[in-house]
Amino acid sequence: MIKILIIGSVILFVAILLMGIRVFFTKKGEFPSLHIGDSKPLQNRGIHCATSQDSEMSRRESPIEKMLKSENI
Repeated sequence: MIKILIIGSVILFVAILLMGIRVFFTKKGEFPSLHIGDSKPLQNRGIHCATSQDSEMSRRESPIEKMLKSENI
């Protein structure tokens, strides 16, 4: 039982080390951003994350509101 725990711990340590090679062994090491809005190919297609798109849509004024405001003037 102890032997299996030690082997599992070693495998887990090696996996974490391999995933973080760039972070651990470079001066400006950081994990890559997984945020959709930070992806260059998705930005070129105009795709943003749902949170950003929702906040953008809530800031926009609907055409009906614009029309009603122009009638009141």
